[in-house]
Amino acid sequence: MPSKKSNGKKKTFTEKEIGDIRKDLVNEKQKIIEEIMSIKGETLKNFKDSSGDLSGYSFHMADMATDLYDREFLLELAEGERDILFALDEAIKRIDDGLYGNCSSCGEVIAKQRLKAMPQAENCIKCQEKAEKSVGK
Repeated sequence: MPSKKSNGKKKTFTEKEIGDIRKDLVNEKQKIIEEIMSIKGETLKNFKDSSGDLSGYSFHMADMATDLYDREFLLELAEGERDILFALDEAIKRIDDGLYGNCSSCGEVIAKQRLKAMPQAENCIKCQEKAEKSVGK
């Protein structure tokens, strides 16, 4: 695991802590992949099988709407999980590049408490607040 740091900033974590964080991120990534596969399986289970059997479908309009809502809900859930998965991948890449713990916007050190609460955070609180305010406009 590289120990380089960007811009000569002080280290937020020890090498052991970084190793433990990386391991936790990889484990969380694996859990999310399993959740996405479960959601995919649940969604596919609701569709007709390849033989064209429609017995899994309801022909009542209310039941069809419920089935459609359930499928859309599961797909949205999977998309949210995908976004978290992407953030975890980015955090692992920052660890590997020796950039973990520094804000991607201003380069300052991200508070250790923030990273412990949200290890995939890439911005310090100040830059994150700015980013969220600009999105709300």
